[in-house]
Amino acid sequence: MSLSPTQTPKPQELSMPQNAVVLVGRILLALMFITSGYPKLIDPSGTAGMIAGAGLPAATALAYIAGLFELVAGLFILVGFQTKITAYLLAVFCVFTALVFHSGTINVPDFPEGANGLLTVFNGLMMWKNITIAGGFLVLAAFGPGSISLDARRAAA
Repeated sequence: MSLSPTQTPKPQELSMPQNAVVLVGRILLALMFITSGYPKLIDPSGTAGMIAGAGLPAATALAYIAGLFELVAGLFILVGFQTKITAYLLAVFCVFTALVFHSGTINVPDFPEGANGLLTVFNGLMMWKNITIAGGFLVLAAFGPGSISLDARRAAA
């Protein structure tokens, strides 16, 4: 089947088990951001330190903004509200944080060389974790939140 440039493909109808799997996937993706965003709003100092260490300005303000973004975006993904745009934004956020905060070597002064090497390995794993999560968000953005979502309820109304 070929579509003209002005036609859009009809979304694939998912079975109820598939919709349940999409819901579970949304919950798992959302939990990471809800549980990461909330603490930044309560005590942004650790995040502000990382932001300042990366050379970005206004570290404390950016820590609060990041916390608020993570919390609200996580809640949006959880309930399936504005899912596509939120998933795209979270994908960009994940890639940005991977490259800015997790792509370098770690060298803590007065740490043994082996410990710094291990921290560098963990940092690399965090980078790939973020990039992998970005991939999950791109899939969610492309295929939508499923029928168990506020987006689906709004579309049906």
